[in-house]
Amino acid sequence: MKQEPFQYDKSVMRLNSWEAMNPALTVGFTTKEDGSSEGDYSTLNLGLHVNDREEAVHQNRRLVASKLHFPLHTWVCSEQIHENRVVKVTQNHKGKGVFQYGDGIPGTDGIYTNEPNVLLTSCYADCVPLYFYAPSAGMIGLAHAGWKGTVKNIVNEMITKWTQQEGIAVEDIYVTIGPAIGSCCYVVDDRVIQKVEHVLHDAHLPFHVVSEGQYQLDLKEVNRLLCRQAGIQEDHILVSSLCTSCEENLFFSHRRDKGKTGRMLSFIGLKEE
Repeated sequence: MKQEPFQYDKSVMRLNSWEAMNPALTVGFTTKEDGSSEGDYSTLNLGLHVNDREEAVHQNRRLVASKLHFPLHTWVCSEQIHENRVVKVTQNHKGKGVFQYGDGIPGTDGIYTNEPNVLLTSCYADCVPLYFYAPSAGMIGLAHAGWKGTVKNIVNEMITKWTQQEGIAVEDIYVTIGPAIGSCCYVVDDRVIQKVEHVLHDAHLPFHVVSEGQYQLDLKEVNRLLCRQAGIQEDHILVSSLCTSCEENLFFSHRRDKGKTGRMLSFIGLKEE
C-alpha cells in the first residue's frame, strides 16, 4: 500500500514530497480544524459562498495565510462552476476573490502560473483537488474536479495548455490527486457512469454496482486514469487515500452534511528564491 502523500499538521496538511523537491514550494490542503466559524461551518471554513459569517471566513483565511507565510494579498481565488475552463494567472490576479467571492476569477475551475509569490487556491467539500507541477518550468497549477469537471476532462485541459501553449514536455509534469470523497461514500446513477465511460474510452471503469442504476464511483481513480490517458508518467502521480466523507473530524463533506457545510482549501505557491 502506498504511503498517504499528505502529512497531517492540524489545520493544514502538507504535500511533503513536493515541498522536498523544491524548498521554495508551498503546497497542501486544509482541514476543518482550528478556525473561527461556528455551527455547521465549525471551525476552519474557508469558503465565502456557503452563508457563513463573512468576517469568520476572513479570520480563517488570515490564520491560514499566517501559517503558510503567504499574505492574503498574494492569494488568487476563482468562481468554481464545475466546468473545465483553465486560466493562466499573473501578478495582476493577486487578491482576486480573497474577501468577496464575486471578485474571484469568473467561471474558472483551473488556474496555473509560473510567477513567484502567488498562492493559487481552490475550495472543496468532496470534489477532487488536482495539483500540477512542472519543476523545470517552475509551473504550478490547481484544478477543481467534481464529477462534471472530471467528465469534461479538466485534467486534459490543464495538461494540454502546459504542453501546447507553455512548451512543457508531458514527461516533466507531476500530478497529485488530493483528499476527496471516496467510492465508499459516493453513489451515482447511469447518467454519470455513461459520461465516465465516454471520457475514459477503453480504460477499466472504477465503479461497483450497488443496485440497478446505482454505482459506487471512485472519482479520484477516474482522474488518475485521465492523467495516464493524457501521458503523465505513472511514477509522477500521487493519490490521497483520504475520504472527505469518512473523515468526519478532519473534513467538511457536502454529501455527508447534506449540503450545509464549510469548505477546505487546496493551495500551491512558489516563493521567490
